[in-house]
Amino acid sequence: MIKEMVRGATTAALAFVMPLACSTPVHAAETLPLAEAVVNLQPAVESRDGYSRSAFRHWNSGDDPSDGCNTRYEVLLDEAVEPPEVGDGCRLTGGRWWSYYDSTWVTSASGLDIDHMVPLAEAWDSGAYAWTAARREAYANDQGAATSLVAVTASSNRSKGDQDPAEWLPPAADVHCRYVVEWVGTKLRWSLTVDEVEVATLNQVAESCEGWSVTYEPAA
Repeated sequence: MIKEMVRGATTAALAFVMPLACSTPVHAAETLPLAEAVVNLQPAVESRDGYSRSAFRHWNSGDDPSDGCNTRYEVLLDEAVEPPEVGDGCRLTGGRWWSYYDSTWVTSASGLDIDHMVPLAEAWDSGAYAWTAARREAYANDQGAATSLVAVTASSNRSKGDQDPAEWLPPAADVHCRYVVEWVGTKLRWSLTVDEVEVATLNQVAESCEGWSVTYEPAA
């Protein structure tokens, strides 16, 4: 009788504990000094063979499909310094945004692009060529990290194009540390590789970014 009571109590205890154990996050966020984060990037030779922008479906219905706004507009709403009015079809009126790449205030959503911190073509070169279509779509619409997508002036985004930091850095020199932190964090989040020239530039910039750190959470 006593053994049965103990067995029953043990089973109940396990039933209570096990769900708690299963709820522990698998992908924990990590914070590293910038220089150490650069060291953690995986080097590889890059190739753009087979790349097509259409391989990355965007913009999709966003994080909240019920709000009537696609990913682009959800990012604009999230990054607005002064929120715009939202009309039918997620039409935005008014509002104010800060484009940190070129230190510019923007007062019309139409003057902004949503930049992929690591451009789609660069992501392809760095490992996304081997992903499923679903993972590439998740990457192209990633709002799980605030730095994956950024609202900036159309001119600065198009100046950047698909270039990595060895080829392009924001025109506002005082944001280079921030930019490199966000670039490295995105590459670590998605386990993307770096080429030799790229990592040399990242290390060079990191030397002048004392005190800066990279926080990232691996993508599911």
